[in-house]
Amino acid sequence: MNDITDILTVDCVDGGMNVPNKKGLFQLLGAAAARRTGLDSKAIVTALTDREKISSTGFGGGIAIPHGRIEGLKGVFGYFARLTAPIDFQSVDTLPVDLIFLILSPPDAGADHLKALASVSRVLRDRGTVAKLRGARSRDAMFALLSGVESRDAA
Repeated sequence: MNDITDILTVDCVDGGMNVPNKKGLFQLLGAAAARRTGLDSKAIVTALTDREKISSTGFGGGIAIPHGRIEGLKGVFGYFARLTAPIDFQSVDTLPVDLIFLILSPPDAGADHLKALASVSRVLRDRGTVAKLRGARSRDAMFALLSGVESRDAA
């Protein structure tokens, strides 16, 4: 896991997810991840909910990185969603969340799971990138921002 593109594909970017609350978010994320991984959506929702009970994965600035470990995955899986309206996420800064990056990992993917979390949080800590993600008009534009294509092309 060296790059977000190791875990995220353009078809795993949703620029207009509409959910009423965290429970609804986890259900939609579970269904979306299940369609792309072939895993059971209920198992995904349970993994996310169990992890969230430990502490909120909302890390501030309107961003959350829900994550969990799930049997049956071959590698780390990522899914990005921009919500149509922010929801309460019990984040550290109490701000509602509108940008979500889901990370699912096999139970034995210790280092890869941590590298994925580090890569995603590094990208989402960049205020310029976050502002552009909120204003991006297409899935392709969001994917380019997340994968760093824009900054690599500019270099």
